[in-house]
Amino acid sequence: QVQLVESGGGLVQAGVSLRLSCATSGRIFNTYVMGWFRQAPGKEREFVSSISWSVLSSGRTTYYADSVKGRFTVSRDNAKNTVYLQMNSLKPEDTAVYYCAGRTGSRSVVAAEYDYWGQGTQVTVSS
Repeated sequence: QVQLVESGGGLVQAGVSLRLSCATSGRIFNTYVMGWFRQAPGKEREFVSSISWSVLSSGRTTYYADSVKGRFTVSRDNAKNTVYLQMNSLKPEDTAVYYCAGRTGSRSVVAAEYDYWGQGTQVTVSS
C-alpha cells in the first residue's frame, strides 16, 4: 500500500522556521518527483515546491513557487525515503494545510498530475 505521511506542522509566529517531513513507502519514492502543495481555507490547492529524483543530491532539480522562493528549501533523503520542506522567514500568508505528493515523469506544478498524496499537515503563522 502506498503511503505518504506528513509531519512537522504547527502554530508559529511570523519570522520563525519550520521543517516539514514527508515519509513515503519506498515503492513510490524511488524515481518519483516529489512535490509540496498547500491549501488555505477557501482557496485552491497551490504548488509550493518540487524535487526530482537522483542518486546524487547534485543531480536533483528543485523548483519553487515565486511566493516561497528564497525562503523555502526542498530536499530528499533517498535512504530514508523522506522528503523535507525547510520553511524560513514564515509569513501569515503561508498559513495553510501542506501536502506532499508524488508522481512519475517530469516535474509539474499541477496538483491533478500527481498520483499519490499525503493527508496534510497544518501550518499556522501568526502575525
